[in-house]
Amino acid sequence: MRTYEETVEAILEIPKFTSKNKLQHTRELLCRLGNPQENFQVVHVAGSNGKGSVCAFIESVLRHAGKRTGLFTSPHLVYMEERFALEGKPCDREMFVKAADKVWGAVASMMEEGLPHPTFFEFLFAVGMVIFAKGQVEYAVVETGLGGRLDATNIIEYPIFTVITAISLEHTEILGDTIEKIAAEKAGILKPGIPVAFDASSQEANRVVLQRAKELECPVYPVFPKNIKILLNTGKKIAFSYVSGYDVTELKIPFGAPYQAGNAALALQVVNGIAQTVDISKDDIRRGFAQTSWKGRMQQVREEVYFDGAHNLEGIEKFLEAAGQVAKTSSILLFSMVKEKDYVQVAESLLSRGNWEEIIVTTVPGDRGVDSGALTELFAQIVKQTHLPIRIKGIREIEEAYAYALKAKKPGQTLFCAGSLYLIGELERITGGME
Repeated sequence: MRTYEETVEAILEIPKFTSKNKLQHTRELLCRLGNPQENFQVVHVAGSNGKGSVCAFIESVLRHAGKRTGLFTSPHLVYMEERFALEGKPCDREMFVKAADKVWGAVASMMEEGLPHPTFFEFLFAVGMVIFAKGQVEYAVVETGLGGRLDATNIIEYPIFTVITAISLEHTEILGDTIEKIAAEKAGILKPGIPVAFDASSQEANRVVLQRAKELECPVYPVFPKNIKILLNTGKKIAFSYVSGYDVTELKIPFGAPYQAGNAALALQVVNGIAQTVDISKDDIRRGFAQTSWKGRMQQVREEVYFDGAHNLEGIEKFLEAAGQVAKTSSILLFSMVKEKDYVQVAESLLSRGNWEEIIVTTVPGDRGVDSGALTELFAQIVKQTHLPIRIKGIREIEEAYAYALKAKKPGQTLFCAGSLYLIGELERITGGME
């Protein structure tokens, strides 16, 4: 059996010799593993923004209600086993290594018969299901990777709830070039008769989700922004109320970003739906939300320093709203992004709507990161055209860029780090999270 380090290295090598497979391939892989995904109840979550936070809220409530939980999310920030949480904590490395070894055994038998190797994500999804079955979880909250309809996680046939978070234009070359097309891909996780909760802030997405839900006779739980009212925001915690029918629920969450109230309201619809048949008390719900932990989402890592994994245009716009709540004076921004995101529009939005004294751009490691030189040139060009009094500096290495940003920050000034979860992962590795 491989060591932990050998296991991680071997999994990271997978993208070099495989491509995405059809769902039938993933079904075959899981079948050879004994269909571990059938050993527990699943809440299946898709969407463009907020998936991880919604998953974290739901898992926390279920755990505080005394249920044994699993949480499958991506990407990981520092360690691969973060993707497979048991009872709110990453699974231990021995369990991860043993599960991966079991999956490799099934893969080897498939390849001997001429079947292709699973992709990186398909492999890790199988590992997660093996871990959850071994860990005897009762409820697993499972986040899709990309899209929904053709995502490897969509081999889950009988979830107890499906969830569609906020939808925006992303991965348009794969999912489609309109909100409606992307919504159709996300709504591909809906199953006949299974309730669906969804973010109802987009009329275009709503029509698609509601039509699909009608076709499959799914009970619907829409979340409209007008029903969410923030009662208090300290910059670190939010108290909000959510109106559903004749019920008004007031909750507290340990996040300062206003968008997290929307994610929490969506999760509330799910847990309220589950609570109709499962023993979940009002106190379980309050404690679960109040004690949710989710790194990289307007996460304060030290005094006046925040990490936020905003990774597309809509996410950046919500980040800017949150940053405006946290800092009332001009701030420092450390930024990077991956190539498949619309970083030109993001740069324009950051410069036109943000209140920055200086922006430091860096490069996310690997082939996906936009080169810091290209980003520096882009930001500098926009600043020149718009005559904005903002300094732009490019530093390729993230650790060096972060050290520079800390020195550039004046006493009382705020430093925000945003633009990609991969950037946040590197910063978490460098800093160890809370410094």
